[in-house]
Amino acid sequence: MKSLFKIIEEVKAKGENSALCIIVSTSGSTPLKTGSKMLVTENGEIFGTIGGGNLEKIVIENATTLIQKQESALFNHNLVQQHGMCCGGTVSIYIEFIMRPDKLYIFGSGHVGRALAKLASDLPFEVFVVDERKKELDQMKVTDVNKVPLAYNEILPHLPFNPNVYIAVMTYDHQIDREILAYCMKKEFAYLGMIGSKRKVEITKKMFLSTQLFSEREFAEIDTPMGININAESPEEIAISIMAKLIEVKNNKHNTIKNKKPETIFQEHYENT
Repeated sequence: MKSLFKIIEEVKAKGENSALCIIVSTSGSTPLKTGSKMLVTENGEIFGTIGGGNLEKIVIENATTLIQKQESALFNHNLVQQHGMCCGGTVSIYIEFIMRPDKLYIFGSGHVGRALAKLASDLPFEVFVVDERKKELDQMKVTDVNKVPLAYNEILPHLPFNPNVYIAVMTYDHQIDREILAYCMKKEFAYLGMIGSKRKVEITKKMFLSTQLFSEREFAEIDTPMGININAESPEEIAISIMAKLIEVKNNKHNTIKNKKPETIFQEHYENT
């Protein structure tokens, strides 16, 4: 039988959000005791149990709601009064929202792309570097990076886009950059940025607005020139400026999760069970 925590990693690898429900305390007669766990995925799959019956039904509903809200919370249950269960005890259940991993798509494996991938591989990003130039990809020695030796138009239709996706566009060709940008602007993402000079950015903006396919507001959502202004010069410094921006966006986004409870309860029971 698979470990529940192995299943959690598999669910995260599939790009799904989920919620881990843990019995953190009990009093009196209860179906299961402290430390029992159940995982609920956003696609409705259930792994494990916290006791069955009406209690479990309500907990699954609570977990589903929290997944949608991207929140965690502690619930107290009186089994007789709230659930009509004969056990007669009380149960406290902490539901921990588990976010799918943040993905970083880097289009272009030139000097800055390789430097950015190296930095991102040491942070909580699942990194994909897309470039049809295999020789450029082969220069990337970082092991924890997914190398995609395909043209952008081959891979884009197959990439998942969601609010946990970060996109950095920095290919060898301005027109390719614009085509990738135009495609991604209509998708869901946490961050979309394009490298370039102020002149490149102004030309791109004029081209996009002239088509009337994109609004001023949509273009304003793009981080371009990409990164935080630290007067970066070398590829490594430019990569650091971009990485700093990605971290800022990621942490601001994650900090908007409401009603986040201290994780000490979860950590304590993770370690003791």
